[in-house]
Amino acid sequence: MKEQAKIAIFKGKKVRRTLYQNEWWFSVVDVVYVLTGSADAGAYWRKLKERLKAEGSEVVTFCHGLKLPAPDGKMRKTDCADTEGMFRIIQSIPSPKAEPFKRWLAKIGYERVKEIENPELATKRTRLLYKLKGYSDDWIEKRMRGIAIREELTEEWQKRGAQEEKDYEILTAEVSKAAFGITPNEYKKLKGLKRENLRDHMDDFELIFNMLGERSTTEIHRNEDSQGVPKLKSDANAGGKIAGNARKALEKRLKRPIVSKHNYLKSPKSRKKVK
Repeated sequence: MKEQAKIAIFKGKKVRRTLYQNEWWFSVVDVVYVLTGSADAGAYWRKLKERLKAEGSEVVTFCHGLKLPAPDGKMRKTDCADTEGMFRIIQSIPSPKAEPFKRWLAKIGYERVKEIENPELATKRTRLLYKLKGYSDDWIEKRMRGIAIREELTEEWQKRGAQEEKDYEILTAEVSKAAFGITPNEYKKLKGLKRENLRDHMDDFELIFNMLGERSTTEIHRNEDSQGVPKLKSDANAGGKIAGNARKALEKRLKRPIVSKHNYLKSPKSRKKVK
């Protein structure tokens, strides 16, 4: 299953997590920092691992190296553990801060179980988070539809031969280049973004053309029963071009570019829409 990196917040501190095998896995280093306040949480965790291994503890076996966004914005492997593994690790850290963190992890685990049982709860939570950040209802509707379209596309990629994270990046870049003339990384640089989610900073037209490119690609895959990364890449280019041609036609009529360096939330026009 393709990993989905997210940021959770515990008492104002960031804890990276990723969805892996249908469960949330948390960055061990981030949790160590929250519980210990160590200036070098990575070194603290390395020493703790050595001690646990020497004691014959099974705690370290609960960890997996999963890709999470590093401070430089790149995806790098880091030790992660699921909720059960985190409880085991926390028990090995002598800290009075552990108990609140255990309750927080239990709450997140419970919410995840409920969302698996009823996916509508996850959708409602996402809508609320966007609303709290100041996005307008109209923008949220487009963003949520875009998320659904993206999930459909990645499911098709997975079924049709894309397995590695690099495959998804290549295919996504192909759609973007054909639709907007630039890759996602170039797009983020244009908008002055680093670790932020590019789509969360797109305006209405950018979201619409992005959806058109990805939805067209999905339909081409299905219509042609595409298999293998080379064919998927060709389809991604074709789907992106459909959006790209529509974008160019609109730009010609409006006499202005659609691809923008502006952040949607920072636009005066978008702020007026927020209720």
